Amino acid sequence: MNQQIHDIILAHAGLPAGVEITDETDLYRAGMKSFASVQLMLALEEAFDIEFPEEMLNRATFRSASAIERAVSQISSATLVA
Repeated sequence: MNQQIHDIILAHAGLPAGVEITDETDLYRAGMKSFASVQLMLALEEAFDIEFPEEMLNRATFRSASAIERAVSQISSATLVA
């Protein structure tokens, strides 16, 4: 999942060319804008067949690859239970 999230970030976060990201890179500080964060969210929803609940629609959820991975895992496990 981690590599897939990194690939989606690189494709949809609108980061400047050549920016390298780690799991903890602050995507907003790296150059992601609000519109790009929406594009990133939509790409993640499509890739993982999930829907981010309203309470997760904030900067903290999309701040880094590790934050995104935690959110996707949480949503995926909640979906499996439901």
